[in-house]
Amino acid sequence: MIINPITDGIVLDHIQAGKGMELYHILGLDELECAVAIIKNANSVKMGKKDIIKIDQVIDLNLDVLGYIDQGITVNIIQNGKRIKHGHLELPEQVEGVITCKNPRCITTTETTLPQVFRLTDREQGVYRCIYCEARAK
Repeated sequence: MIINPITDGIVLDHIQAGKGMELYHILGLDELECAVAIIKNANSVKMGKKDIIKIDQVIDLNLDVLGYIDQGITVNIIQNGKRIKHGHLELPEQVEGVITCKNPRCITTTETTLPQVFRLTDREQGVYRCIYCEARAK
């Protein structure tokens, strides 16, 4: 398999195997006009298997979404064929528009224009709770 190197763009590396397509849809990469490559089940010394996403353009990514889904993802910014930025993610303090509250009594079930906002309440366990009703995210 040959995937050309990126001159200017973003490489999301160390994605848990099988999560690449989920990220592709959540981040809205299907709406981009540029080339996007998803490599599934790539061999990894560190992880065994991993997914990789290559985006052939520098775009504004929601790093909070990435951190919520998988803190092990590495974000690499490529410019002129060289990696200029390399970063690791952590759990964000707040996530909006990613999780849906499952509590049928939550105000968000009747007021559908309210944003779905969840706040991190337990970093060690990765627990998020709805800011309106305190329901735990699944």
